[in-house]
Amino acid sequence: MKSTVLNVLLTCVVLSACSQPKVFNDRQVGDGCEDCELMFAGIPSTIISWKTKLAADNEPGEPLIISGTIFKNDGKTPASDVILYVYQTDNTGRYTPAPNQVHAKRHGHLRGWIKTDEQGKYEFRTIRPAAYPNRNDPQHIHPIIKEPGLSYYWIDDFVFEDDPLLTDQLKKKFDERGGSGVIKLKKNEKKAWIGKRDIILGLNIPNY
Repeated sequence: MKSTVLNVLLTCVVLSACSQPKVFNDRQVGDGCEDCELMFAGIPSTIISWKTKLAADNEPGEPLIISGTIFKNDGKTPASDVILYVYQTDNTGRYTPAPNQVHAKRHGHLRGWIKTDEQGKYEFRTIRPAAYPNRNDPQHIHPIIKEPGLSYYWIDDFVFEDDPLLTDQLKKKFDERGGSGVIKLKKNEKKAWIGKRDIILGLNIPNY
């Protein structure tokens, strides 16, 4: 735990202007969060937008656009200034780092940050991730939430309703942290997959 806190603080020092509240002032919520501290590694020092692009235009794979609204715990009030960090596999099902990547190589190169606007909106553009090779885990995108004044915590992965690996049996095992992460996708006129997911802060999060 001490090493995790130290790494976060060092990241803030390196950036000179870390957008996160001081760790010691954050109320601890949630439970175990493997590698979640990597959300701070390489976080932009400039203002983060409510939309971001994870994949370059020439990234192999099918384009994917996910958007939605992040609500406060009441499920009705839009939550502003919430950071959503996401990372995912590439079209081979691996977390491949970029050739010149320095930070968070374990999360691969398809990673990014969103900071909700006054309407709680967020959007990220990427590619549809592939499932892990030789495993039965469905396609997914990992999300981590950081609210002002609270510690970071994970919510249910973004998964896709049409994925044959996403069985009914598996759906029953989801905790629905932040609400359901199962997304119905459809293709737009540009042949990109589009989907929507609204998130409720603190929903089914321990100690919230």
